[in-house]
Amino acid sequence: MKILVTGGTGYIGSHTVVELQNKGFEVLIVDNLSNSSAEIVEKIKKITGIKPVLEVFDLGDREKTVGFFKRNSDIKGVIHFAAFKAVGESVEKPLKYYRNNLVSLMNILEGMSETGVQNIVFSSSCTVYGQPDELPVSEKAPIKKAESPYGNTKQISEDIILDTIKASDIQGIALRYFNPIGAHETALIGELPLGVPNNLVPFITQTAIGIRDQLKVFGNDYPTPDGTPIRDYIHVVDLAKAHVIAVNRMIMNSMKKPFEVFNLGTGKGYSVLEVIHAFEKVSGQKLNYKIVGRREGDIIQVWADPSFSNKELGWKAEKGLDEMVASAWKWEKAYRAENK
Repeated sequence: MKILVTGGTGYIGSHTVVELQNKGFEVLIVDNLSNSSAEIVEKIKKITGIKPVLEVFDLGDREKTVGFFKRNSDIKGVIHFAAFKAVGESVEKPLKYYRNNLVSLMNILEGMSETGVQNIVFSSSCTVYGQPDELPVSEKAPIKKAESPYGNTKQISEDIILDTIKASDIQGIALRYFNPIGAHETALIGELPLGVPNNLVPFITQTAIGIRDQLKVFGNDYPTPDGTPIRDYIHVVDLAKAHVIAVNRMIMNSMKKPFEVFNLGTGKGYSVLEVIHAFEKVSGQKLNYKIVGRREGDIIQVWADPSFSNKELGWKAEKGLDEMVASAWKWEKAYRAENK
C-alpha cells in the first residue's frame, strides 16, 4: 500500500510518516523543504527502520506534480500537509498564502484525476470555524468568515476538494485539527520551525533553552478566566494516528459519503498561561515571558467536540497537557545537544 505524504518532512507530516510505516504502509514524501530539512528522513529511519522515499520539488509546479503522479499511479492515497500555516504571516502576506496553499492543492487533484488516484486526506484546521458561537465545536458548527488568509485557504481548499469530488471518482476526508503540540517519544523528531516560531510551544521551549530571550504572550485582555486565549492542544502522535485511520477508512471503502469531515482535538481548552505554567511545572524551568498586545487574526477561544471522531473513526486523543509539553521539552533538549 503506497501512500503519498506531501509536506512529509514537516512537523505533523513526519510524525504521520512514522505511524504509516509502523502500520506497514510504503510512504513517498514530496516536500520543497521550505520549512523543514531533508535530514528528517534519516530520523524517521532511526525510529521505524525504514527510510521513506523523498522527492524534493514544489507542488506549485503543475508539470512536476502531474509528472510525479504519472510515475507513481499505483499510489493508494494522498495525505496532503504541504502548506504555509502561520496565521500572523498570512495577514501580512496574503497572496503568498493563496498562491502556495491553493495552487498546490489544485495541482495535486489534477494529478490524481489524470492517473486514477482516488483518495485524499486533507490537513484542515479548526480555523474554518472562525470564532464559534457555541463551544465545544462540533462538525455541524457553521463555517464562518475566516479571521485570517490562512484560515480562508483552509475553507477554500475544502470547497475545492468537495467540488472536485462531485465531478470525479475522487473521495476525500478533511481532518480539522485543533492545536498540535509535543514530539515523538524517541525525541528524534519534533516541531522545528525555521526562523522565529509562530506557534506557542516551540517558542516556549526555545525560550527555556536560551535560543529566544523572551516569550511574548499576545494579549491578556480577552474575555477568558485569565485573559489569555484558549485553545484545544492535541499531541502530534495522537493526531498522526488519526491520519492512518482516515486513509485506511478510504482504502477499505468504509466511508459513509464521498466527502467526510472530522474534528481532531481533546475536547478540553487550555489558556496560553495554563500552557506556560504546565511547562514550568514539568520542566522545572522558569520562563521569561511578557504580555504584549493582541495579534491580528487570533480568536478568543476554541476547543473541540471530538465525539463524532471518537465514535466514527474509533479514535481518541490519549495524551494530556503535561505529557505533551514534557515531550516537546525532551525533544528540544535532545535536538540542541545534537546540534551544538
